[in-house]
Amino acid sequence: MTEFEQDVHRRLKRNADDANLSRSARDFMEASIASQYSYNWFWLGRPIIQYPQDVCAMQELVWRIRPDVIIETGIAHGGSLILSASLLATLDLCDATAKGEMLDPTNPKRKVIGVDIDIRAHNRTAIEEHPLSSRIKLIQGSSIDPEIVAEVAAAAAHAKTVLVCLDSNHTHEHVLAELRHYASMVSVGSYCVVFDTVIENMPKEMYPNRPWGPGNNAMTAVDAYLAENACFEIDTEMDAKLQISVAPRGYLKRVR
Repeated sequence: MTEFEQDVHRRLKRNADDANLSRSARDFMEASIASQYSYNWFWLGRPIIQYPQDVCAMQELVWRIRPDVIIETGIAHGGSLILSASLLATLDLCDATAKGEMLDPTNPKRKVIGVDIDIRAHNRTAIEEHPLSSRIKLIQGSSIDPEIVAEVAAAAAHAKTVLVCLDSNHTHEHVLAELRHYASMVSVGSYCVVFDTVIENMPKEMYPNRPWGPGNNAMTAVDAYLAENACFEIDTEMDAKLQISVAPRGYLKRVR
């Protein structure tokens, strides 16, 4: 590591043990979730419904891992797909520049696969009309339907390096099923990022009209999956860095 990176590592170790920082971050998360803070952000024109900290974390992961394919479950307005597509476009541009080559925008090397049980017509149109649409493959159907899983696997079969993001139905049963289907597609050294694990840390009354809540959510699914699969570890340094995140203990690194 460089001297600066060593300083970062030391700071993150301190942050991990900083009770005041953790308490302040948790208070902010509770207040900001109640006010729908994450619904106010856009990425290149599309609503992204993510916290800026998680957006920045994804940028760090993509730059370091350099995936050929990013698989995302849960599309909503498409902002996250556009984020992934823009990061992959940057990688392709950097690779082409380093080799002195020209990019072919009609045939991008790196692509995003987005899966959702209900891709609403206006969102599909906006995504398909976006300048980065050539990098995005949309698949409509349940992310845990075996036929949909097979279609995703076939679309990613050419990829040497795969990163996965899970952000659809947040119930324990659904996320655990997603992990069992998609985590195996993640390359060693890459990540499966499970969003909305933060539900476990929030008051039960915050989710009165949802099928998920404390005790039944993405974090409980992560715990169950890690108990049965030793190929992944929680990136605790990422947690120490983020503090404010909808995915605490949800950045899972494949280590074997």
